Amino acid sequence: MPTDSAPRRRPETDRRAALSVRFKAVRAQTEAIAERLSAEDQQVQSMPDVSPTKWHLAHVTWFFETFVLKPHATGYAEFHPDYNYLFNSYYEAVGPRHARPDRGLLTRPPLDDVMAYRAHVDTAMEALLDNAGDDTFSELEDLIELGLHHEQQHQELALMDIKHVFSCNPMSPAYRRKEPAGVRDTHKLDWFEIAGGAYRIGSDDDGFAFDNEGPAHDVLVGDFAIASRPVTNGEFLEFVEDGGYREARFWHADGWAVVKEQGWDAPLYWRQAEDGGWDEFTFAGDCPLYRDAPVCHVSFYEAAAYAAWADKRLPTEEEWEIAARTLDCGADSGNSANRLESGFLRPMPAGAEAPARPAQMMSDVWEWTQSAYAPYPGFEAAAGAVGEYNGKFMINQMTLRGASCVTPPGHARISYRNFFYPHQRWAFSGIRLAA
Repeated sequence: MPTDSAPRRRPETDRRAALSVRFKAVRAQTEAIAERLSAEDQQVQSMPDVSPTKWHLAHVTWFFETFVLKPHATGYAEFHPDYNYLFNSYYEAVGPRHARPDRGLLTRPPLDDVMAYRAHVDTAMEALLDNAGDDTFSELEDLIELGLHHEQQHQELALMDIKHVFSCNPMSPAYRRKEPAGVRDTHKLDWFEIAGGAYRIGSDDDGFAFDNEGPAHDVLVGDFAIASRPVTNGEFLEFVEDGGYREARFWHADGWAVVKEQGWDAPLYWRQAEDGGWDEFTFAGDCPLYRDAPVCHVSFYEAAAYAAWADKRLPTEEEWEIAARTLDCGADSGNSANRLESGFLRPMPAGAEAPARPAQMMSDVWEWTQSAYAPYPGFEAAAGAVGEYNGKFMINQMTLRGASCVTPPGHARISYRNFFYPHQRWAFSGIRLAA
């Protein structure tokens, strides 16, 4: 990412040791996610947007082999000549690749070979981190850090994908059962007002950020208010029961077309119970709907329709970031936040006590904004193949902000820009209203 000045850094020896520790931790986290799954679980592709877990394990390894080891590790021996074709995701500059919708057909290589591939690359990466000269390490440090954040993105994707795979199984299998000691309530929705004016948003280069998070720049907004918490399942149920999925007036035209074409009548993973109520498919299998927990797995179309029904709107991504910074919502990024490390793997209620700042802005569910995913003023993609990482997707998608209940440790920050197509809803995506 282009910067006006280089951020202050610790001495090179300290950075090298810290990066080595972080590399091992991130790689281990990916395997910990996968180890609860059988080889059969890791093979399935339940829709074109989903990738098999086995493919995720290989692809994030391919990243390090392709961009770090092959060009920079003297004497590195490629693990298998076909893996560049099999596990390239979308990098046109790297060459042709296996079609994304057909990844589930890759019964070969078997899982054991993929795990051997990971071990082979890990050994080479650890040797490179230990033995590279200072100039080589300085050249590769940011690229390796990018690879680790890329792998953390795939950790969340792998969990999104396996949840969809399991949801298609009539046995409603559980991935992990962990429940809080008691199901909490949530507070009555309140509002935090932000005065209009000029504000600075975007990455300030104090730490890692993807290129799409910068450059930092000034924006002008009017007065607005942001909700004290995300919309809950119980509140969204009112929209469902009021005929929200049957009323075209709440929907964008494209969204209404999707509702009719796909027969949507509730969020993804909601299931009508025998008693007429609602269950929700979770990583613990089918569970009664937590009415006070944030609604999850809704598309942008559903989020916008709910906001219209509630006579409110979604925030712009500028408003979202301004609110998060102004109201010190980065404090929600500590150990108490409900993200992957909490182990619940589902959104949890915000708590009955009125918060001092908007709750859950950095946890539980990614929050849709009304902003199209577009480059910031002055954005420049990096040179080479890694420049394809974000910029080429800045069209026809919408931006989400925050983090979710499956976001990995150290991967949440206020400037983070997530993005999906407006019809997609298998991500852990929810709604925060603005006014």
